[in-house]
Formats: sequence, C-alpha cells, structure tokens
Amino acid sequence: MTDNIQRWQQLYSKYKHHTMLWEPMFWENLDLCVEHHKPGFSVVECGVWKGGMMGAMAEALADPAARFHLFDSFEGLPEAQPIDGKAALEWQKDTESPIYYNNCKAEIDDAREAMVLSGALNVSIHPGWFDQTLPGFSSESPISILRLDADWYASTTQCLEALVPQVATGGAVIIDDYFTWEGCAKAVHDYFSSEGINVSIQQTTHKVAYFVKP
Repeated sequence: MTDNIQRWQQLYSKYKHHTMLWEPMFWENLDLCVEHHKPGFSVVECGVWKGGMMGAMAEALADPAARFHLFDSFEGLPEAQPIDGKAALEWQKDTESPIYYNNCKAEIDDAREAMVLSGALNVSIHPGWFDQTLPGFSSESPISILRLDADWYASTTQCLEALVPQVATGGAVIIDDYFTWEGCAKAVHDYFSSEGINVSIQQTTHKVAYFVKP
C-alpha cells in the first residue's frame, strides 16, 4: 500500500467529481506515476473523461518541466465491436444502467478545469477520435507515464501503436481496462506479439494493470 495515503486521500477528495476511479485504484495510479516518472519527461493519458486522474497525477508529480497531454473524443466511447466481448456490447446497450455514464461522454471544459486545479504549467488537450489525433503525434520529450483508458480493442490498439514507441525505457504503461474488457486485454497481447515485446503485465494490490517499458 502507498506510503502517501494522506496526500493521496486529499487529492482524491479534490478530484473525485472528475474521475470514475475507485479510491484505492486512484491511489495506486499515483504510486505508479511517482515511481516511474522522470523529471522533465512527458505524461500522456488517452481517455481522460473529466480529467481527474490526470489532474491528480500532475499535482502529485509537481514537475514544472513535464508536459501533460490529454487525448479524448469528448463524444463518449466509439461503438463496441464483437472482439470487445459480450459484456462490452451489453454494457453499451444498457443506457439506463447507473454505470453507463452517458457512454463515458464528458465536456472538454471539465478536463480543462481539472488541469487548472492541478496547477500544471504545460498542458495540451487533444480533442477527437484517437485515429485522428494520435497519428503524427510526437512528444516533446520521452513519455515516462502512459495511461490508457481506451476501453475497446481498436482504441487500445491505436494508442499502443502510436505511443508505446515513445515511452522511455523504465516508463510505465498503465492499462485501465485490462481486467474489465476482453477487447482491451486482447489488444495488449496482440500488440506484444506483433512487436515481439516480451514483457509481463503486472498488477497492483487493487488490480491496476501496467507494464514497464523494457
């Protein structure tokens, strides 16, 4: 468990209306950021919703030289496909579910607000679908933390292909939906296979999945 519980509790309280994450998982994301970030390197999140996780990450790192990049459609999730699994298809159809969250749609101003709260100095928000915003993106510095909350197979694959090559050796790639949606997990392992990457998926106490760039 984190050695920064009190600080992480304060950050969760500050950003809880900007995140869907369960509090212990929120803390463990922050632990991974602090452990793997290198000063001056970039932090990237794909699928930011209202920006609470990224805002807390930026505040926890308190690195004025870091660049923070937020990618999201701000139109909700794309349509799930059969490769994403039965549970994903059923979730997206059940628009009355208390965990539907309007298909994970949020306004870009919510993310802007979270980043203002964080005090981060160097912030870029990239609105649009990943297949439009990620091709050609080049981080100003190596990425030390890449957090993927892309849900589906295609979206996760787009993020991995565009961004993992830019992650620094020893950087952390956090995969929010690895244990939630079949398509996300399959995308990760198909990417490893296609690129010849021999690395293990690790998990924290509360099942935050991640791998460290070799």
